[in-house]
Amino acid sequence: VLFARGYGYADLAKRTPVSPDATLFRPGSTSKLFTWTAVMQLVEQGKLDLDRDVNAYLDFHIPAWRGKPVTLRELMTHTAGFEDVTRGLLPASQQDLNLQRYLKDRLPIRIFPPGKIVAYSNYGCGLAGYIVQRVSGEPFADYIKHHIFDPLGMQHSSFAQPLPPDLAPLMAKGYDSVSDGKPRAFEPVDPAPAGAMSSSATDMAKFMIAQLQDGRFGDTRILQQATAELMHSPQHTAAPGLPGFDLGFYQEDS
Repeated sequence: VLFARGYGYADLAKRTPVSPDATLFRPGSTSKLFTWTAVMQLVEQGKLDLDRDVNAYLDFHIPAWRGKPVTLRELMTHTAGFEDVTRGLLPASQQDLNLQRYLKDRLPIRIFPPGKIVAYSNYGCGLAGYIVQRVSGEPFADYIKHHIFDPLGMQHSSFAQPLPPDLAPLMAKGYDSVSDGKPRAFEPVDPAPAGAMSSSATDMAKFMIAQLQDGRFGDTRILQQATAELMHSPQHTAAPGLPGFDLGFYQEDS
């Protein structure tokens, strides 16, 4: 890290300055990269197969499309063919959060054959996170903490909703407008693996560096080099020469 600085206020009323190290923000769908990294950790360990029917890892059934099942590779390239809807993405209360119930109750319509068309899917990433939870035997937020956050020293990051007591006071307050100065409540996200993360700027830099260095941050590895190289390799494109998807990452080559 060459430069880190906070700008503005984390709390307008208290004039609390933003700290790049300790102020938490919600990075939204960038959260998905942590879910995809968790999937690749379990692939590396032989506990998940990118091309196996996801039903092998679930306690409910995802219907096949004309005999073709959905795979993790298709979830990671957003080519499972699921319709994506926003209803239920921001539930009214944190008490409503339940990953298993969400996925069972909100199974989307399949509008494309698997592996053919990119259709961005929060549900698909939620499904992948649930598979991580089931296969690892750890709640999703705990798995990410133990296997990504802690090894990288990301002490100001969490998928927990609500936030743990030590992190909750560090969350930057969000406002509809500066003029009214009225902070909004912490917004729960469902399914959590698709966008519920809270993190600081320098914590996110540690994850970024680990990915840029093929899974390595200092003396720590969250992925072996070969696994990271596979994750960063092209997997799907709509047509030759166009950017597409790696495993979870967008390709945006110039």
